[in-house]
Amino acid sequence: MDLLYKSTRNDDIKMTASQAILKGLSDDGGLFVPEYIPRLDMGPAELVNKSYQEIAYEVMRLFLTDFTEEELKDCIRKAYDEKFDTPEIAPISKVEDTYFLELFHGATIAFKDMALSILPHLMTTAAKKNGVDNEIVILTATSGDTGKAALAGFAGVPGTRIVVFYPKDGVSPIQEKQMVTQKGENTFVVGIQGNFDDAQSGVKAVFGDKAMAEEMDRAGFQFSSANSINIGRLVPQIVYYVYAYVKLLENEELLPEEELNVTVPTGNFGNILAAYYAREMGIPIGKLVCASNENKVLYDFFETGTYDRNREFILTSSPSMDILISSNLERLIYKIAGEDAGRCKEFMEQLSSGGRYAVTPQMREELSGFAGKFATEEETAAKIREVYEDTGYVMDTHTAVAAAAADKYRESGQDNRKMLVVSTASPFKFTRSVMEAVGADCSGKDDFALADELSKLSGMDIPRAVEEIRTAPVVHQTVCRPDEMKRVISSFLGIQ
Repeated sequence: MDLLYKSTRNDDIKMTASQAILKGLSDDGGLFVPEYIPRLDMGPAELVNKSYQEIAYEVMRLFLTDFTEEELKDCIRKAYDEKFDTPEIAPISKVEDTYFLELFHGATIAFKDMALSILPHLMTTAAKKNGVDNEIVILTATSGDTGKAALAGFAGVPGTRIVVFYPKDGVSPIQEKQMVTQKGENTFVVGIQGNFDDAQSGVKAVFGDKAMAEEMDRAGFQFSSANSINIGRLVPQIVYYVYAYVKLLENEELLPEEELNVTVPTGNFGNILAAYYAREMGIPIGKLVCASNENKVLYDFFETGTYDRNREFILTSSPSMDILISSNLERLIYKIAGEDAGRCKEFMEQLSSGGRYAVTPQMREELSGFAGKFATEEETAAKIREVYEDTGYVMDTHTAVAAAAADKYRESGQDNRKMLVVSTASPFKFTRSVMEAVGADCSGKDDFALADELSKLSGMDIPRAVEEIRTAPVVHQTVCRPDEMKRVISSFLGIQ
């Protein structure tokens, strides 16, 4: 039987995996969740010596049940190929007593590649399965990394167009250059005069605009999403947690059934939610440490049970985490509310109207498998410097937030389980912050000159993703206010 997907805000809305991938966001504003989390057919020991692609199939086939074996394996084969600079796809580096799961070896040197390499293939396959004739318009808000990974995935894909909104002054220079130099007639990049939450709220408003949807349909278009709100993004992310545990078992770093703690640098909550789903599938994951930067809305939530976005928005050196509305948390709220869609909807309405909600004591007990920790800007820079000076290993700012949070978690209790830290971006994506952290003189140098220095310092080659944009011409120059997003989308599609 097919595993169906339901809305977090209405149990009566149900659809297949392929339909949920095409839809992106439910019509009622809710997120799609599986009716249940399937258990792995094989334990980690039985997956030892399997490739990333083979493990991806064993995980994803349980969630995407209306895809045939041939369809799913074809999507996996096209996604995880020479676009990645290592055949391991997601290698693990052991640095002193910590394991770093490196998710930045794809085309855009950030963890978003892990899911966005496969999403275009899942989506075009889903369109064929469901007899969709409309052109699919991918609508995405990005805090820095999703945008480029989605653009790279969908550029030139027949039957699709992609529109990416990003905060104009809220991403790193290399992140911005990656997006605005994107080629492809079906791509459109827009800077927002505001922050990521403004962009994300605007995208959600467009998805909820029924009049615009009807106008789009008449013109032969329909919206879908490449953000982590799309279940087609979330399911592929579960894979690398299963893969990481299997590889540590294979390398005898773990004993069979030994629990492994995982620390994830967290903004929109999708990455750590995937780890939670992996644990629910049967992977022996212990504590999930949710690492925040100074925008510590999630840390406060895990500490108090109250989610409150009414606070100053801080621009940090880890911009992909500069988020005050963590959309994917809704999927966890739905789960700990006993899968009561009505209650979940009430919480989300409170967030929308007043910017906050508080879960019940019973729901807080369901969060015992999580811990919240955060790192200040000073602690983040200090962690980069300390690890580099002690070991020569260079990490980016987001990974450093997680590493510092992992340290705080280990220092705060008696939990001596081994720790996996999720490394979400290459240090070359945030060269200035990284070089400043290790004490380099960055004055008068652009980020590409600093990339050259970082390469000499670390002994790592400059990634192809950085070299390609060094002299690339800017293709996209549109900037708009959040209230102009619908207009610029219509203009790009020629339906004004």
